[in-house]
Amino acid sequence: MEPAVTQMKSWGFNIAIGKTVGARDFTFGGTDQERLADLQEMLDNPQVKAIMCARGGYGAVRIVDQLNFSAYRSSPKWLIGFSDITVLHCHINSNYRVASIHSKMCNSFPADWTKAEPIQIDTINSIEKALKGEKMKYTALYNNNNRMGSAQGELIGGNLRCIENLAGSISEIETDGKILFVEDTGEYLYSIDRMFYNLKRSGKLARLRGLIVGGFKVKPDDEGEAFGKTLTDIVLEKVKEYDYPISFDFPVGHQRANFALKCGVQHWLDVRASGTRLEEI
Repeated sequence: MEPAVTQMKSWGFNIAIGKTVGARDFTFGGTDQERLADLQEMLDNPQVKAIMCARGGYGAVRIVDQLNFSAYRSSPKWLIGFSDITVLHCHINSNYRVASIHSKMCNSFPADWTKAEPIQIDTINSIEKALKGEKMKYTALYNNNNRMGSAQGELIGGNLRCIENLAGSISEIETDGKILFVEDTGEYLYSIDRMFYNLKRSGKLARLRGLIVGGFKVKPDDEGEAFGKTLTDIVLEKVKEYDYPISFDFPVGHQRANFALKCGVQHWLDVRASGTRLEEI
């Protein structure tokens, strides 16, 4: 926590530490009730302008239905994080129409900035820019599998496994007319294929304005169980009947190149032979 706290103070922000920081309940950062009470207090406090999660993992879905967002709706604030925090991004976007920030969390801040790679510094600094109201602009290198085109729409997305798990619930992601970005880590190719089929069969891919595929750390096939399709094969198979632009290898996900993206905010996506541009409008 300390490197994140120190850095955010240097940006000019006052920092309050949640009560569950340092708590432990087996794999969780405190019991469900402790984590619920901690987050609820932050959501209710009008002096709190942003909430940065310490880390991802698993647990948001265990408390999301018990959270009361009435005070939050009258005094909105940034919710910041990725991975498991996709649950909160989707829930807030679908139910309350409040923007949130998909980005690195406290556990990703380097302890020694002099030893940090440039991409680490740039991605952390993107959080500061987002919090201070700068319009975000990002680029990605050309990928042979990209589908060219331009589109404007609200940006929404996050961890693919979390998005799949929310299907049919009150937190289910809404994608019609939006630019969807997805990322994941530690999944087999067959599992990624199943998740993309979930998006397709539930109509989540049919009326997109654009699709952004971020970092995917694929788990190697078990011996004798080769799936036979690549990640790009999987994606392009599911979207072949649609004509919106698609960008692969975008700098978002479980990787050092994980920039802050504003969910619920209008963006312009431009995919060309020169590369991809994503700009907040």
